[in-house]
Amino acid sequence: MTAGDVRTALAAAAATLLGALALSPVLSSGTWVRPVVNVLLVVLLTGLALRFAGAVIAARAFPGRPVPAVLAALGTVLVPLGQLAAVTGYLARRFTEAGGLLPTPAGVRELVVVLRDGMDEIAEQVAPALPVASLTALIAGFVGLVAVLVDLLAVAVRQGALAGLALLALVGVPVFTLGGDIGLVPVVAPAAGFALLLWADQAGRLEAAGRVSGPRSVGGSTALRIGGVAVLVGVLAGGVLPTLPEGTVSGGEGPGSTGTRLDPVADMYGQLTRNDPVDLLRMDASVPDPGYLRAVTVDRYDAEDGWTLNGPEAQLPLTSQLPTGHYPESGRAFTATIEAIGHDDRFLPVPVAPQSVDMTGGENGWRFDPVTDTVVGRDVSSRGRRYEVAASEVRPSPEQLQAAPALPADHPDRVRFTALPEDLDPRVAAQVQELVDGVEGGYDRVRRILDFLTDGANRFRYALSTSPGTSGDDLVDFLTERRGYCEQYAGAMAVMVRAAGMPARVALGYTPGTLQEDGDRLITSDDAHAWVEVFFVDLGWVPFDPTPIDIGRRADLPWAPRIATEDLPEQTPELQQDIPPELLLLDPQYPLIPGGEATDGPVPDAAPDAESSWAPPAGLALLVGAAAAVPAGARLLQRRRRLSLGTAAALWDEVTATADDLGVPRDPAWTPREAGRALAERTGPEGAAAIARLARAEELAGYGPATSVQEDGLDAALHTARRELRGSVDRRARLRAAFWPASLPAAVRAALPAWMRGWAEMRRSRRPGGRRLRAGDAGS
Repeated sequence: MTAGDVRTALAAAAATLLGALALSPVLSSGTWVRPVVNVLLVVLLTGLALRFAGAVIAARAFPGRPVPAVLAALGTVLVPLGQLAAVTGYLARRFTEAGGLLPTPAGVRELVVVLRDGMDEIAEQVAPALPVASLTALIAGFVGLVAVLVDLLAVAVRQGALAGLALLALVGVPVFTLGGDIGLVPVVAPAAGFALLLWADQAGRLEAAGRVSGPRSVGGSTALRIGGVAVLVGVLAGGVLPTLPEGTVSGGEGPGSTGTRLDPVADMYGQLTRNDPVDLLRMDASVPDPGYLRAVTVDRYDAEDGWTLNGPEAQLPLTSQLPTGHYPESGRAFTATIEAIGHDDRFLPVPVAPQSVDMTGGENGWRFDPVTDTVVGRDVSSRGRRYEVAASEVRPSPEQLQAAPALPADHPDRVRFTALPEDLDPRVAAQVQELVDGVEGGYDRVRRILDFLTDGANRFRYALSTSPGTSGDDLVDFLTERRGYCEQYAGAMAVMVRAAGMPARVALGYTPGTLQEDGDRLITSDDAHAWVEVFFVDLGWVPFDPTPIDIGRRADLPWAPRIATEDLPEQTPELQQDIPPELLLLDPQYPLIPGGEATDGPVPDAAPDAESSWAPPAGLALLVGAAAAVPAGARLLQRRRRLSLGTAAALWDEVTATADDLGVPRDPAWTPREAGRALAERTGPEGAAAIARLARAEELAGYGPATSVQEDGLDAALHTARRELRGSVDRRARLRAAFWPASLPAAVRAALPAWMRGWAEMRRSRRPGGRRLRAGDAGS
């Protein structure tokens, strides 16, 4: 094992690590990085140890003699097998209870179960996925397989460029799982790893030829130039590579909502304006006032589109301990058994702050998103399901809320849940500033905004019909006209709370429904509702409801009392037959047509914007162009390698390969002199002289005395010969030679036997201990 082998192994491990960084946007946190780094270290150290041990054994078993080809090939195969065994042992020890230093049958069986669970995570989670243990084990194992393959190709087979292609397996993960741009890191990092492999490969070839390696050498500079181009392409392509429209880890389409549902992209207006309410849920709660049933939360606000859903993110199994966000003493524990009667949706309504959800018939397909506090299904529906929820509803006192410390300015929750568009109407900010001017505590600021929306003196009215606004901004129109329904109240308050510096989001779900004679609660489509949730440190998400709905439908929120208490039943407003869609804060999936009836199917998508229309075709064209450039790149590497060798044979091979690429007829059986004469006839005097000179050098090297010295200046003669040969054909032939060189398939076929014998020949070409055999060494 030579120093060059150690250098190449290190480069292979570093390149695989850079390639693994392509997975970073697919996962929601960086906890997967450490196991992956450990796996790469296991592959690297195991490979170095086994190759060193093989060199020592060969030195003792075959002193002064080459290792037999069969044993050399067997030793080469044993290295990746040993690496795979070591990776298996590490994964079993890290992720199971039965692991040890070496893989045991029990450990392997448990590891298989863990990896199978990881496959289930891929099928059920959406990107960016939560790197739970099983998914992390699967990722580490996948990266380990890639690392073993890269190490085998780069170190044993000595094909750095071919090893770099293995990194495409890592690059493909974000390309086929993420929606939208994948960013720079998934493309630039693997490109840098590919450049590192090329550098190590060129350095090894130069050492084999007896030349000095390094970035100043021909091979080294070529590798650096190619790597630089790869990184530049990565920077330019990172934003336009085509991706799948859904952000599922498995690459499939995400589940959609069907039937009677409350979906953030559906029209809540249709739920509230049904002529005949639809029975949706029946709930048996252990407390008389169970509070709201949250279906989903939305946290992205845009002045044009209103409040929309970012999409489910990192997800947990329902069988795990679900986070509540508050201390137990701040919550009220209760249970609720819920049966879906007419509810049919991928979002499962549950009491706020659920601690566990037990689905009758199993939790397959249902997950909990701890970021949005949503139970979401994949390829499943709530239709006919029955489930039991154990919840811990936060019940803070005003004193606790006022004493809650503020989140740091750079805290992720504050950054995300206080985000507002840059084009927010200044009138909204001015209204908020007027309300909270001089108010220090976060709770007091929220109460000022709640009081503004609920004080009857401010003339806000609940209404399902509104007149078209004139400002061009739905939020400004609502604050100006002061008429709207629950979604508009909640959306306006959440924006104003964010403008006041407090993290807020909009929750969609249902009020507790109507108490029945048997003690159950019946929840219908009339109970569809939206409210605001504000985040307080150590208390979690606390609900506030600014909508003036009937007292019997409200949840009990003693920390958020209204200034105006409506004792009369809720008014039944006159409905406007055709509500302008721009007045809805959420884009409807099945909008109403005049007359109040929903359309039969989904509305065709709006015309895509400029970026979404050109980015996928441009990315696809870039990929096709990159694939088409592979032969040209391989041919360039071959030419550079021949130039770096600089021997007469290598330079003459380049002359004949150029002729084959250009379609110049040539008989392979010709001697160099005959071939040179035929090629010279197609060029001018300068080209003929250069070709004749190269042919003579090849004859002298092949048939002359062993002590003959190669003449200088053959590199310049090769450049002249290639230029003259290219000038002798038309442009079409030159383009074909550049992008599909005809000599390349023949070179690959000719090299295959050498690659097959390469494992054995590498052992013959070295003495034990790493020093190369030279003439006269064999008998020493």
